[in-house]
Amino acid sequence: MGFFERSTRRKSRLAAALVGASLALAACSSNDDWRTASRESAGLAPLPSVEREAVVQVYAARAFRWRKYFAVHAWIATKERDAAAYRVYQVVGWNLGRGEGVVVDREDFPDRYWYGARPELIQTIRGAAAERAIPRIRELVAGYAYPETYRAWPGPNSNTFVAHIIRHVPELGVELPPHAVGKDWIGRGDFFGRSESGTGVQFSVYGVLGATLGLAEGVEVNLLGLSFGVDLWRPALKLPMIGRLGFPDAPVFEP
Repeated sequence: MGFFERSTRRKSRLAAALVGASLALAACSSNDDWRTASRESAGLAPLPSVEREAVVQVYAARAFRWRKYFAVHAWIATKERDAAAYRVYQVVGWNLGRGEGVVVDREDFPDRYWYGARPELIQTIRGAAAERAIPRIRELVAGYAYPETYRAWPGPNSNTFVAHIIRHVPELGVELPPHAVGKDWIGRGDFFGRSESGTGVQFSVYGVLGATLGLAEGVEVNLLGLSFGVDLWRPALKLPMIGRLGFPDAPVFEP
């Protein structure tokens, strides 16, 4: 195969990926009325009545209303061994208007549409790995540093919450998508830390400016909360608003 033919094929794949991303963005959450937007299960999680083993899943879906054009909303779901239901952990900013904390911890379907936007399954772990991870996840949820704070940009927000859990649970060797705005907020006064996957390091100034270098993450630069990068392990471009162009995120891991 000649150079010209290889180049043409690469351009065709890139164009197809761009078209696919544009169509997905246009299709997501077209209903801006939260009262009627879909909150149905997407059928991505094993049913507790069928799956006896412990399960942990990480999800992301396009954010609601105008935010969907820029970012995703992430959450974590867990099911203990032989449990009859999942628990879902996430952060929602509108709780502040009700005089409540932003952290939501309750039994629920793990794979609900996020107000019209179909969720993407980022990672699944099962069995012994999930059993080890669940107690640690509960500790991190209970000890979240910003239970009364929510900022869509640059954080802390729902993605800050999930990224914090991922960083501190070794079994979750995954990263959130590049358009998970807020994931790079490490903490007040903390400018250096582990990358989400635990395979690298990260520098971040309050989620506004920073860089990440890791085996799983590749090279990623954060400018004003927007992430640009190149993943060399699973070849892909990482772009703000769009996400990944290339191989999908970290594969589902089921020990």
